[in-house]
Amino acid sequence: MMGPVLRATLLRALVVLLCFGLLAPIVIVAIASFSGDGYLKFPPESFSTRWYERFLGDPRWRQAIANSLMIGVLASFLSTMLGFLAAYAMVRGQFPFKRVIAALLLTPVIVPHVITAVAIYFLSARLGLVGARPWIAVAHSVVALPVVLVILQSALRTVDPALERAAMVFGCTRWGVFRRVVLPLALPGVVSAALFSFLTSFDELVISIFLAGFRSETLPVRIWNSLLLEVEPTIAAVSTLLIAVTTLALAIDALLRRLRGGGGLPAR
Repeated sequence: MMGPVLRATLLRALVVLLCFGLLAPIVIVAIASFSGDGYLKFPPESFSTRWYERFLGDPRWRQAIANSLMIGVLASFLSTMLGFLAAYAMVRGQFPFKRVIAALLLTPVIVPHVITAVAIYFLSARLGLVGARPWIAVAHSVVALPVVLVILQSALRTVDPALERAAMVFGCTRWGVFRRVVLPLALPGVVSAALFSFLTSFDELVISIFLAGFRSETLPVRIWNSLLLEVEPTIAAVSTLLIAVTTLALAIDALLRRLRGGGGLPAR
């Protein structure tokens, strides 16, 4: 029978192996992105930034980045705004079929994205909205909404309802309570929800393939089309950029949590 020290050692070794297995592909892609070779290989025989220069110098890649950023910001705004209102209604409200409505709002997580994409495509084709970037953002907000809802429901449950009642007793209107009490106390959760909804939109491929078209090609779609034609180190450079964007968003979220824990943000 293993002692507690041996079990703890084996557990640490298992965690290290799992972390290594998760991080190794990311490190390999990042190293390959600096390859000076004319094709993708690992380990590279020489190092260069030529593929980053080619990536940033290609107008098609730059346009794909601009499309993804614009669509991601708009989708984040829409999903965060609607998700906050829905989460507040779910946490504070008492109305019929509350659980049914909550389940419907979380449906995009359960339904495969390809089914959602096909359904949205047929609707978009009827309305003539295929290729419209604002409409793509609306479609992305559909799949980002459940993420926002889960995060904000957890954040709003920690907001004491007594604070809202106290504000109303002292003459604050319902909108004033919402703006001056609820929103500031739930702000860290709102920022986290906005960041994760942006990442959901920024990395969305399936819906974008159906809706983007040539003029609104997003970065994941551009990567997909490039992989269909050839595998070049530019793909590794783009993938490294996506990893950097995700890491930056997670770092901002962690910083906000640390500031709140240390008293830098208002307590809920």
